[in-house]
Amino acid sequence: MEDMTYRAVRILSEVDALACEDTRQTRKIFERYQLNSPQQIFSYHEHNEEKSGKRILDLLQEGSSVGLCSDAGSPGISDPGYKIIAAAIEAGFPIDVIPGPSAVATALVVSGLSTASYTFKGFVPRKVGARKKFLAMEVEVPHTLVFFESPHRIGGFLESAYEVLGNRKAAICVELTKKFEKTHRGFLKDLSEQFKSKKVKGEITIVIAGNNPKFMKPNE
Repeated sequence: MEDMTYRAVRILSEVDALACEDTRQTRKIFERYQLNSPQQIFSYHEHNEEKSGKRILDLLQEGSSVGLCSDAGSPGISDPGYKIIAAAIEAGFPIDVIPGPSAVATALVVSGLSTASYTFKGFVPRKVGARKKFLAMEVEVPHTLVFFESPHRIGGFLESAYEVLGNRKAAICVELTKKFEKTHRGFLKDLSEQFKSKKVKGEITIVIAGNNPKFMKPNE
């Protein structure tokens, strides 16, 4: 909550309408910063993108300014937003992005791994076979890898990552920029054992070293 910028607070107080992944979460920001809600505040998420997207475009056509808020991430980055952003651009409307906390950049830095170059892979496939194929595409690349994962599937993901990528350095970042932020660092083999039955809550970002002997244990 304290990572809000002056610009973000100003924009939220100025927009005519606000589309939110979850209006209940976004209202907490208005309460925290004592802001008046916009004239219209409504939901925009993966289950109503078409309907709410049309509403946003209609408002823009009328000359209204519309803000877009996601829950715990940047709109459009593995979060709802891509479709309406693309539609608004195609319709000729200007888009302004309000900078804010990013789990990808934060996790990269706090991991202690190389930040010279990286690939953000987003959310991982749920099924084991698809997950391993997904990881196999990155076996030879030298740059750092960043993933999002459900707290209920961390153990399975780390096991697959160890089997496919080998024993590399990694970091499990939990609830970045929030009250219960915590980072677990180590090699994939050890982290896989640690999280096999460990219960975790919150938003998870996983950073894994690229194919570089400096970050790998040989013969494992």
